[in-house]
Parts: sequence; C-alpha cells; structure tokens
Amino acid sequence: MKKFAIVISGCGVQDGAEIHESVMAMLAVDMAGCFYQLFAPDMLQLRVVNHLTGREVDEKRNVLVESARIARGNIKPLSEYRAADYDALLFPGGFGAALNLSTYGRDGASMKVNSEVERAVKDAYSQKKVIGAMCIAPVVVAKILGKGMLTIGSDRGTAADIENFGAKHQSSGKGEVAIDLENKIFTTPCYMLSSSIKDIFVGATNLVNEMVRAME
Repeated sequence: MKKFAIVISGCGVQDGAEIHESVMAMLAVDMAGCFYQLFAPDMLQLRVVNHLTGREVDEKRNVLVESARIARGNIKPLSEYRAADYDALLFPGGFGAALNLSTYGRDGASMKVNSEVERAVKDAYSQKKVIGAMCIAPVVVAKILGKGMLTIGSDRGTAADIENFGAKHQSSGKGEVAIDLENKIFTTPCYMLSSSIKDIFVGATNLVNEMVRAME
C-alpha cells in the first residue's frame, strides 16, 4: 500500500488549511487504495479570522491543534515527518499555506518558507518521492525547489512569482493537473479558480491518481 504524508496548515480557508481541499485529498487517497498520515507544523498561526464575518480577531491559535480538527485528532507534528517512510508528500491549499507554511500571503515574492516545510519538501525531492500541491500551495513548492512545472490556475501575478522563483507555470482549468514527471511534481488549481466543491473533488481525485500512477 502506497503511503501519503498530507501536510495541512490549520482549519479554515482564511487562516489555515482549506477544509474542502484537505478532506477531498484524504478521500482521494483512500479511494485510490492508499494510506495517509496528516502532519502540521506545531506553531502559532500568523492570524486568526472569524470565518462568519471575515474579520481578523485578536486571539492566538496553534496550527497543529487547529489542524487536528480536520484530522479527527490523528495528526503528527511536521517535525516527525521522515521522507523515507512515505511514497508521496501532498499539500492542500488555503491561506494557511501562504501564511503559516510560508509568508507569501504577507510578503509576496520576497516570501520565506517555514523551516520544517522546507526540510520536508527537500527531503522528499532528494529521495525521489512524489510531491503534490493544491490551490496556492504550489507557490511554496516552487519557492523551495526553484524548478519544476506547476499550476495555480490562471492568475498572472502568482504565475509570474512562480517563474521568478525558477519554476515554470502551466495555465490550467478546473480539475486539471499539471504533470511534471521529471521532477515528480503534480499540482492542481482548486479554489484558485471559481470552483465548486464538485470541482475540488475532481481535481483532488485527478491529482492523487496521477501521483499514484507515477509511483508505479
């Protein structure tokens, strides 16, 4: 059975992991007959948002603790991730990828990446594991590796940043997957486009299926 490490970044699109994308990723891995383990960095969120009003609130929340809501408690600190134990590394999106896993949402092209996330991606890449990313998360992979063909959909500004990092951007539509077999990187746009939850399911399923195919 192939094993996926899925890295999430909190709970809720505005300040953490996008819940639909995270759940659809888990569902797609399960439907493909594979195993998954969830991980998240043990750190404070950059910001906390009231998802009913859309306003930032003055409180502190921990990324790992919030991520445990999606994981139903079955989650590990990202510091415990070891690339040798898994066949694939997968990142759902949400603003958490751009605020907690990295600072892209605050700093744009001058972004920095969380050290544990950087280690995980570099270790997975060096061991020739399959890497997947959804929504805005491909920006993080592009910044770390500085190579590969990725997609975030069709946003020109974000695509330009990806190319400035040394990677290449491929425009894509709902449910489509950018496939980079040379670097074993697979990406899909999800909510970077005006998608429905059905589109997220299709995109996650297509992404995971392509990742599994690359392992065979």
